[in-house]
Amino acid sequence: MLSFIIRRIVATIPVMAFVALFVFSLLYIAPGDPAAVIAGDQASPAEVERIRQSLGLDRPYLIRFGEWAWRVVQGDLGTSIFTSRPVTLLIAQRIEPTLSLMVLTLLVTVLIAVPMGVLAAWNAGSVVDKAAMAFAVLGFSVPVFVVGYLLAYVFALKLEWLPVQGYTPLAEGVWPWLRNLILPALALGFVYIALIARITRATMLEVLQQDYIRTARSKGVSHRNVLFLHALKNAAVPVITVIGVGIALLIGGAVVTESVFAIPGLGRLTVDAILQRDYPVIQGVILMFSFVYVLVNLLIDLAYTIVDPRIRY
Repeated sequence: MLSFIIRRIVATIPVMAFVALFVFSLLYIAPGDPAAVIAGDQASPAEVERIRQSLGLDRPYLIRFGEWAWRVVQGDLGTSIFTSRPVTLLIAQRIEPTLSLMVLTLLVTVLIAVPMGVLAAWNAGSVVDKAAMAFAVLGFSVPVFVVGYLLAYVFALKLEWLPVQGYTPLAEGVWPWLRNLILPALALGFVYIALIARITRATMLEVLQQDYIRTARSKGVSHRNVLFLHALKNAAVPVITVIGVGIALLIGGAVVTESVFAIPGLGRLTVDAILQRDYPVIQGVILMFSFVYVLVNLLIDLAYTIVDPRIRY
């Protein structure tokens, strides 16, 4: 198992190296002179040249990339052009709302989607199955921002049960923190629930047709044990894969969700940086999101070894 873990960790190194190269190149992919774009139409040539020098655009590309990569390895993601503050500090100030939203969304999604898929497979062809699959189709069809606006309109504006926007730090209390995240988590997890529920149902249907499931039933094993101890355990690998892939949906959806519900997280920071063309901030946030995604997939690979020990070898 140790060799498997080492192989997976080593395999992430070239991935992160490629991601770092791509993120650094964002400054040069943009059309036109990046310094002129950042400075704006009314900037003087001297101001454009000052920005060009501050970004290192007057030096060779490979030298700039090497210096930038070395600073990144040391934890220095650069300095914001517009606020003159370190990018790492800006990320640290915004990371709690985003992490809170993603963790709560993931928790709610798994607790809803997996039982829904299991019940749909167990009652295949019934009203329960059809209702679950209808919800799944709806989840894939409706954009995140539409779900967010509908939830805010019903539960915040009409019923006044939950706040419509904002964020309360966890340090100020669990319930105030949770109240601000319930609607965003449901909006962000809507399509995620649909995806996991459909995959869970499909894999469970296949597993429930296996001989050992019929044997367990013939021995009088309870329905709950058949479902969760025998069938779900053997259907877990595809479900875990989808959960890992869905982290990308959470990262992308967080940008939209935080904008809809005015949550001061990394999504809002990214949108503001794009509007201001603050390339160091954009590079830092994308690099951090990419690292988180690679790390989560590494953890998913390690989770396979628990579900199916044969994968270790």
